[in-house]
Amino acid sequence: MAMIQTAATPSSVVEQTTRACRGVVVVPMPGTGFASRHERATRAELARRLAALKAFDFAGELDPPFPHRGPVYLVPADTLVGAEAAAFGVRGEHDLFGGVAPHACVATKAITHPLVEPDAFAPTGWSREFGHRVRDVVLRGFSAFAPEDARRAGLRLLGHGPVRLKAVRATAGRGQIAVCGAAELEAALAAADAAELSGHGLVLEEDLAEVTTYSVGQVRVADLVASYCGTQRLTPDNGGAQVYGGSDLLVARGDFEALLALDLPEGARLAVAQARTYDAAAMECFPGLFASRRNYDVAQGVDAAGRRRSGVLEQSWRAGGASGAEVAALEAFRADPGLRVVRASTVEIYGQHHAPPPGAVVYFRGEDERVGPMTKYAFAGPHGSP
Repeated sequence: MAMIQTAATPSSVVEQTTRACRGVVVVPMPGTGFASRHERATRAELARRLAALKAFDFAGELDPPFPHRGPVYLVPADTLVGAEAAAFGVRGEHDLFGGVAPHACVATKAITHPLVEPDAFAPTGWSREFGHRVRDVVLRGFSAFAPEDARRAGLRLLGHGPVRLKAVRATAGRGQIAVCGAAELEAALAAADAAELSGHGLVLEEDLAEVTTYSVGQVRVADLVASYCGTQRLTPDNGGAQVYGGSDLLVARGDFEALLALDLPEGARLAVAQARTYDAAAMECFPGLFASRRNYDVAQGVDAAGRRRSGVLEQSWRAGGASGAEVAALEAFRADPGLRVVRASTVEIYGQHHAPPPGAVVYFRGEDERVGPMTKYAFAGPHGSP
């Protein structure tokens, strides 16, 4: 007797339904010219590993609307802003690895410092209250959105010593210059991009010597929460400039209280306290802000008068340089439910012939069209390992 073939057997129907309802992790397609080869490769590998942590499928780079009936989890290149999040279907921190800011200025380092004068120009969404709330946990500095305001800010700061000018959207330590006098300030401002200054702003802050930069952060993925503190490394790029070279983190399972329960050095404990103050102020001063990935850079060094200084430099509510280490730590916690603390690192090194160590997760190794040959990798190990 011949068997009558149905469109699908019961088991295949269940499998198809399960796959349709199972979530997918998506990397939103970057705009033309926005992301370089190493950035796109890094984000794709992060997304693959996040998909495994969430028991989702990895869908790759896609343009919205995303053709999927189940949950969609995003790994965007930058902090999403306002209506952009709604267009992507992002409603809360469990919908993305990164964050959502209510206004464009909130997504940059410009919010770290106040305006030079109460009547100075500020963009939509600016909070004067935030600058007041964080004044004791940041370095001396100002943010400016007009050339005259930047000039006033720079001259005022030069009375205390050298000043660092920072493009607010630059990453990896690029887009910065230190000036020591009025002539150098004028030259730097004359060379600044006028559209970038008016559209996004410029940070001017005291320039420290003998600097150690801490990374303090927290990530939430699925049912996993991890908090960390560590230090950043600088490395020469292919042109010889000193740029971000990676982070070495101590990562605790749980919130910041779990991290502070560890035996942290005094400098690290101060960095965590300052980052928490900054984080709490941001969440309260900018309604609509939320993030599953929070990272704060804290600089500790010596000012022009020889005094020790410490302050938050900037926030990152998006996948960043330390994210490979963050995900490596989450993978270790997922693999061993009893594990409470790990050490994790990311490494970025320029040039050729750099072989990652055994067991490292390679995020990129090759020729990038913008920065040349480089290698990026991450790894995690037990607390106390060298």
